[in-house]
Amino acid sequence: MIDYQQFLQIRYLHDQKGLKPSQIADKMGIDPRTAARWAAAKQFTPRQGPVRQSKLDPFKNEIIRMLDFHPYTAAQVFDRIRQRGFDGGYTIVKDYLTKIRPVKKPAYLTLSFAPGECAQVDWGSYGSVNVGTASRRLSFFVMVLCYSRMMYVEFTVSQTMEHFLGCHQRAFSFFGGCVQKVMVDNLKSAVLQRIVGQSPVLNPRYLDFANHYGFSIVPCNVGKGNEKGRVENAVGYVKKNFLAGLDIPHFDALNPAVSHWLDTVANVRKHGTTHQRPVDQLPKEILTALPANAFDIGTVSQVRASSQFRIVVDTNRYSVPAAYAGALLSLKTYPDRLCIYCDNKLIARHVRSYDRHQDFEDPDHPRALLTQRKKARDQIIYKRFLSLSPRAEAYYRQIEQRRMNPHHHVRKIVALSDIYGQDAVCQAMEDAFVFQAYSSEYIANLLEQRGRIRQEAAPLQLTRSRDMLDLKIENPDLSIYEIKDAAGEDQ
Repeated sequence: MIDYQQFLQIRYLHDQKGLKPSQIADKMGIDPRTAARWAAAKQFTPRQGPVRQSKLDPFKNEIIRMLDFHPYTAAQVFDRIRQRGFDGGYTIVKDYLTKIRPVKKPAYLTLSFAPGECAQVDWGSYGSVNVGTASRRLSFFVMVLCYSRMMYVEFTVSQTMEHFLGCHQRAFSFFGGCVQKVMVDNLKSAVLQRIVGQSPVLNPRYLDFANHYGFSIVPCNVGKGNEKGRVENAVGYVKKNFLAGLDIPHFDALNPAVSHWLDTVANVRKHGTTHQRPVDQLPKEILTALPANAFDIGTVSQVRASSQFRIVVDTNRYSVPAAYAGALLSLKTYPDRLCIYCDNKLIARHVRSYDRHQDFEDPDHPRALLTQRKKARDQIIYKRFLSLSPRAEAYYRQIEQRRMNPHHHVRKIVALSDIYGQDAVCQAMEDAFVFQAYSSEYIANLLEQRGRIRQEAAPLQLTRSRDMLDLKIENPDLSIYEIKDAAGEDQ
């Protein structure tokens, strides 16, 4: 049963605000059927009959006085009224305190910032996205200028230091300058440690970056995200107005799409607090010029190359020159590339992939190893060549003196020994010295000619009739071959 005040509230929400009974029920914490019945009623009619008494009724006034004196908990109130004769349960005491105790909401100051004074930074997360054959967690970086509410958004699949600093650089370029200070949350990229009573320990890498661009870092207090409410609201705005309902086929489509959204929607809308368009307020920001040289945002770490001359970064394998297999190397990681050094010398560079379990090899890196293996094979073939004949080494020198490719001829001569045999090749090499013929083609010629030699033919044996031995063949007439001159005389 509701009272008259609740009835008036139901009618107000229904008639003036246009809420449905289910919405009224959620707002007032009552049953939807009760809300529907009293929303349709013309006037309030209290329930007839005796009202059921509660064991707590005699103690309600005392409970109110207790709460006026001190914000006691339900357990404390329960213990005190039990001492005064209350024999009911704890639940009805707790429910009653929930109704009468005023809900305390924290109060926040509205912060004001001068043009160019401050920007607020935060990360947002939104499910996952396809990158190649892998699915990666989708993150987005947001920076908001506190005075104009101008916003920069960039999507990434990582929140590491190089991405954090790279997003800062591109945000400053987008705004056309840098602010005096940047407010950040207590993420490890910015704050390493918070000690009570002391200043927060800032990440030295982020501090170097801030000194390079001339801004100071202002970390929020622990659990006080409201201190950077502008960027908190911006993160929610990106989720509700850009990402909600957006079909994301691939990561590569996100940043061009959000750039278009910033230019056509987010930064040209009339802001709900300032009632001005951020793009119109941006020229009023007093931003410092960016330094001529950009800060090197690469993150340096030590890695060891494997025996397959590979290093591993985020499950992907990248090659280094084969000579550095097993060596301890320095890796500098950027959002878009990887640079690998040995003793401050750049030995490899790769485009960074955000796929997983892929192998990337520079064609030049195994070349030295392949050359070394080729030399080993040539050495084995050369030894076989020397074993073909005592004069094989002298034959090799003759080929070499004629500015030929000796290894090419050696390989062919060794192959001929597999076909014709070692003795035949040895004899051909001796003959080649006689003819001063020094090449694999000459050896092949000699071997082929020697293979063509046949034994003399045996006498012809006639197996037919003996009378064939008595055959006589007349001499042929050769006069038909005589040539006569123009005078008709024989020549």
